[in-house]
Amino acid sequence: MNEQDILGRIHELVEEEHKLRETAAEHGDDERARIAELERHLDQAWDLLRQRRAKQQYGQDPGEATDRPESQVEGYLQ
Repeated sequence: MNEQDILGRIHELVEEEHKLRETAAEHGDDERARIAELERHLDQAWDLLRQRRAKQQYGQDPGEATDRPESQVEGYLQ
């Protein structure tokens, strides 16, 4: 997966999240669960993108960046 693929995935996730949030008054349990899932996937995608950019900046192979588990990414301070 290259940087453009990751950015495309982020864009798709953000679009879906925005559509769900536009109908906030109508949210049931399923919608709230999907929003939480989208947020976790977004955190993972942003983390992967940051890893790739850091590796590239320091002369390493950005292709060596890997998806980190949700439990690890969710623990980061923003």
